[in-house]
Amino acid sequence: MRIWAHRGCSQAFPENTLLAFEKAAALKSLAGIELDIQLTRDGEIVVCHDEKVDRTTDRIGEIRSFTLAELKKLRIDAGNGQTEQIPTMEEVLDLLEPRMREGLMINIELKNSNFAYEGMEEQIIEMVHRRELQDRIVYSSFSALSLEHIREIDPKARIGILDRKISDCLYKLKGGCGADDLHPYWQGMDLPAGRFEGYTVRAWMSGHLFPEKATGNKLDMEPLERQGITDLILNEPEAYIQ
Repeated sequence: MRIWAHRGCSQAFPENTLLAFEKAAALKSLAGIELDIQLTRDGEIVVCHDEKVDRTTDRIGEIRSFTLAELKKLRIDAGNGQTEQIPTMEEVLDLLEPRMREGLMINIELKNSNFAYEGMEEQIIEMVHRRELQDRIVYSSFSALSLEHIREIDPKARIGILDRKISDCLYKLKGGCGADDLHPYWQGMDLPAGRFEGYTVRAWMSGHLFPEKATGNKLDMEPLERQGITDLILNEPEAYIQ
């Protein structure tokens, strides 16, 4: 089972922050890091899961209503009197590029199911290609149309189709998005493994996020592997690898 960090080490540190990504990158056996991108009002790519800043910062409002300069004034509580900011994608790549050169993968989820974020696909692909990191990236989205557009821009891009169930991932795949990987929820394996044999199945978990306390329970990977899961994206990768 290959282990990925969900929004960085997001159980012990604030999700999708440079701190959470730094801690994840320090795990030498980590397969990759999953993160989420949105666009600001002035068209900058930032890393944040929710379309609104309400849950993770000291302000309220939609990300698309803020300029980057305005977003940078928001604070994310990191505990012990420390704060973090919503990072730009450029800042995240600046941090992670050395580890990516060593083999670390990044799963970039385009959060464009609710808002189309026109031009996001072109912008992120240009950024990745400018740094020559395209072989270290997996693009994913719940929007099959967005993934089709990515494939049009970069025919060699690695693509993962997101949905709650493996059956829904396969349904979208048949629709023509041309995904390489399947990204179902880890409890959404509603088909026998033989139906999707040969695909990388990179399942995602939700679980506890900072500052919630971890339960201390650990998953038994063997049943998940029997269901056909090859990779697991979770909040506490440090509990499984070093």
